[in-house]
Amino acid sequence: MILTYKKNIIYSFLKNILSVGIFFFSLIIILNVLQEVVFFKNLDVSFFVPVYLTLLNTSSVLFEVFPFIFLIGGMTFFIEILDKNELIIYKSYGLSNFKIISVVVGTTFILGIFLVLIFYNISSNLKFLYLDIKNNHTKDDKYLAVITANGLWVKDYKNEHINYINAKNLINSDLKEVVISQFDKNHNFLRLITAESADIKSKYWIINKAKISEDNKTIEEQEPLIFKTNFNVEIISTLFSNLSALDLINLYKLKKNYTSLGYSTVKINNHLLNLYIYPIYLSIMVCIACILMLNIGHNKPRVFYLIIGVLISVTVYYANYLFNTLVENQKISLSFSVWFIQFLLFLICSVGLVRINEK
Repeated sequence: MILTYKKNIIYSFLKNILSVGIFFFSLIIILNVLQEVVFFKNLDVSFFVPVYLTLLNTSSVLFEVFPFIFLIGGMTFFIEILDKNELIIYKSYGLSNFKIISVVVGTTFILGIFLVLIFYNISSNLKFLYLDIKNNHTKDDKYLAVITANGLWVKDYKNEHINYINAKNLINSDLKEVVISQFDKNHNFLRLITAESADIKSKYWIINKAKISEDNKTIEEQEPLIFKTNFNVEIISTLFSNLSALDLINLYKLKKNYTSLGYSTVKINNHLLNLYIYPIYLSIMVCIACILMLNIGHNKPRVFYLIIGVLISVTVYYANYLFNTLVENQKISLSFSVWFIQFLLFLICSVGLVRINEK
């Protein structure tokens, strides 16, 4: 009999999560369509393009808001069983508050694993396709920069010249072992520039002791060569800032490539760690929802619970954003950033669980 009631709890909880998820999904669709329409308003494309891009991007946005969907879904689940007096029935069959929360949190944790391993990888590939299509409609397609195991590769179009730039690694603002192959706009070879290093603080690169090969002759510049590009260290540093467009396999590949280049992997490690603890994060949010609903008065209007859920969601979101910013600026360590917030939320849950278990 207890097993039957546990199944009923899981079913009711999933139904509420689905309902809240559909609401957020609809809201995301509406907002994204409006955003894409504004983006394409001056471009000659059909209305199908913004709608199609919206559908590609929605799953990625949905993944980011799942913690808040689960929080509000957990609250609506308890509103439902309290309205129907099901909580009293569950307790009469030996299901304490703690056991009910355990069932809900355990279900959330399993769902969290599924969302990371399956949903995230699908959404990231859709996000990649979304960015690829959208980039094709911008005017920046003649610029390209990628990081591979063979170092940094840059394709740059400047002053009717096409430059293919390769460097072994990046240390601070200095590119090491630089090779620049320069072509005209018809892809006719012009010259080859090699150097041990180049200062790329600005878009006017300072290349020291540059060796220029042109017409089978090599000239070594004694004075620093000023090389104009569309890239600087800041732009290159944000090449893969949108990590949500990379699935788990590509994230590990990118991390390996960053390491081989000597570039910081802090953002990637931060993103991966947040994925690792994602099921725990969802579970804690649901636990907080359960504790709130079992501790505050149940005669308050539903909008009151919605406001509470939104306030908690906004607070947690901006706390995560603040700590992530501090990590990227190397003000605090990565592990401290992630685990400190989780520890505070876990502490709140622990205190709340002790209180409601006594009821």
